[in-house]
This record gives sequence, C-alpha cells and structure tokens, in this order.
Amino acid sequence: MKCIYIFNPKSGNKQHNQKKDYIIKQLLTCYEIVDVRPTEKIGDAEKFAREACGIYDSIIVAGGDGTLNEVINGISPMENRPRIGYIPAGTTNDVASSLKIPKNVKKALKIIIKGNTRQCNIFKVNEKYGLYVCAFGLFTASSYTTEQKKKNAFGKLAYVFSGIKELGTTKKFPFHIISDKLEIKTDIILGIFANGRYVSGFKINNSNFNNDNVCLVVFVEKNKKSVSLKSLFTIFKLFLFGATSIEKVKNCVVIPINKCRIELEENTPVNIDGEKGLEGSFNFEVIKNHIEIFIK
Repeated sequence: MKCIYIFNPKSGNKQHNQKKDYIIKQLLTCYEIVDVRPTEKIGDAEKFAREACGIYDSIIVAGGDGTLNEVINGISPMENRPRIGYIPAGTTNDVASSLKIPKNVKKALKIIIKGNTRQCNIFKVNEKYGLYVCAFGLFTASSYTTEQKKKNAFGKLAYVFSGIKELGTTKKFPFHIISDKLEIKTDIILGIFANGRYVSGFKINNSNFNNDNVCLVVFVEKNKKSVSLKSLFTIFKLFLFGATSIEKVKNCVVIPINKCRIELEENTPVNIDGEKGLEGSFNFEVIKNHIEIFIK
C-alpha cells in the first residue's frame, strides 16, 4: 500500500508544518510507502494529485478547502482515482464540517488509519470540478479576497467583515437558469449551488450531505436598483438558519438541481470551493459517487 502526502505549508495557522513528521510517522503504520509533496504555488496540489493516479492507493491532503479542491480537480478526469484522506488545515474547513472530519490532526489521522470510506458526489462547472459550493454575487468573493492574516485572526468573521465592504458597490446582476425542469430569467444579488452543508463556516444546507444525485440551488432575486434591507435580511437569515428558512420568502428560489445552464455577464466572477474558479456563463452538472473519501 502506497500513499502520497500533499500539504499546503501556508494554510490556516500553519500548524501542520510543525506536525509533518508526526503525520508521516502515523501514516507509515498503515502504508508501506509515504511520499511527501509540499505545495509551493497554486496548481501544485492538482499536478501532484493527477500524477498520483494509478500509482498510489491514497492521497492524504492537509490544507484548506482550496487545496482539497485542487486535488479533486487533479484526479476527477482520471480513471484510476486514489482514495482521499483529508486533514483540515484551513480557515473554515467547510468540507470537513460537512463530512464530520475533526479539525484535530490526531483525530483526523485516526479516521484515515481506520480505513472507512464513502463515495461522494462532486460537480462539474464547465471544465472545472468542485466538491461543496459554487457561488456568485454578493459576499461570494470574500473567501479569496480576504487577507490570510485576517483569516488567521478572526476566522470566518473575517469573511463577514470583507463582505460588508461590498454592500455599497453591488450592481445589477442579470441571471438566467435553464434546466429540464425550469427556466428563470431575472436579476439576483446572490446565487449558491450547495453540494455540501456548510459555506464559509455557516450551515446553509440542512439536507443529508451528498446522499442523492442533486445539488441544492439557492438564489435571491433583486428587484431594485440598490440592495434593499429586506434582501440583506434574507441573506443573513439564509446563513444563520439555513436554506429551509427562506423557502417561502418572496423573491427567493430554493430547488434541487442535477444539471443546468447558467447564463451570466461575461465578467461575473464565480466562486468554486472558496476560490475564484471562472468568469461568466457555465454549464453545471452533478457527478454521482465520483470520489472516495475517508470518514468516521
């Protein structure tokens, strides 16, 4: 049995740099070979993961959701995909919260060593892959525009502070969704595809994580030239109490989707798993049971 250990030295509070030797020692209790690959720049984790396919039995990744997303993008187009062990080391660790993987290094390693896994859905956005969220509109850029120092100091509150700065600059946001079940053309202030339970540390999806062949889509319409207090209240309610709390709110749509087309203005940034993924229109599709992850 062979595994490759990919870690991001810059994730979160960087504690995994100090625990690297301990992690390798524990992995050697269940793997004959443990090869180590620290990332130095964006794209390294994706490259290492792609090269691991067909060679290693498992990829152990320590980092934030962005590092994990790179690994997902590395293995998803490949046939012989290794299992994934996740040691959360980011600011919010939304995937870990959804899968109930502890943030504690020792406890996360115990899950990997014990060896229980489950198949998980992912989604595809044009040619990119994601595991837990695809979002656009108000507040959605804060996860990758917020400085790392502020993330370390304030945790998920840093995203809130960053998002508040956007309130005065929000403009018209044309949106068009087309699927085999519906077609809606409107203006919105926020759109979220929630394939996981948590987004930026807040539980917004109350359904069972990754259990069926759909993703929860939430969007809040905008019917005025500026963002109204009512719209902001709706968004705060979504993040504080989940999508079920706004299902019956006027100008909100909460629906399950498997596959659709989203048409946006070409310069609209789209957040995929906490990072800037692309700009403008895209095709969205859920891919069922595509990756295997160690869980409790």
